[in-house]
Amino acid sequence: MFSKLSSILKEVFSEEGGSATSNEMRYQRAMAGLLCEVAGADHQLDPREEAAKVSLLCSLLDIKQDEANTLVEEAQKDSQHSVSLYDYTDKLRQLEQSQRYDLVKAMWEVAYADGKVDPLEDSVIRKTAELLYLDHALFIKAKLEVTKQ
Repeated sequence: MFSKLSSILKEVFSEEGGSATSNEMRYQRAMAGLLCEVAGADHQLDPREEAAKVSLLCSLLDIKQDEANTLVEEAQKDSQHSVSLYDYTDKLRQLEQSQRYDLVKAMWEVAYADGKVDPLEDSVIRKTAELLYLDHALFIKAKLEVTKQ
C-alpha cells in the first residue's frame, strides 16, 4: 500500500512541472515535515516518536533508513521556519482520499508511539486532516485503528 502511494506521488509531482527529482523531494519533505510537526507538538522529544517517524517514512516513501534520517533532520530544520501546516499540506492536497488517509494514519502512529496522544498532537493531526480535505469519518477511523492496537 505504501509503495503504491510512493509511486503515485512520483507521478503526481512529475506532472506538476519542474524536474521529477525536485518535485519528489518536495513531497518527501512535506510528509517528513508533517510527521515532525506531530512529534514536536507536545514539546517533548520522545525516542519512540523519533524512531516511529523514521520507520514510517521508510514505509510511506519506500526509502532506506539513512535517507529517512536525513529527511527527518531536514524537516526538523524546516519546521523551525514554517509558519503553518499549510506549508506542508499545500504540496499534498492533490492525493487521493486513500493516500491522504495513509498519511494521517501515519501521523497518528507517530503521536501514539509513546503510548498516549497529547491534545496538541491531536490538534495538529486534526488540522492537517482538514487542510488535506480528508473525510472526517476516515480521520476517526485512522485514530481508532492506531489507538486500539
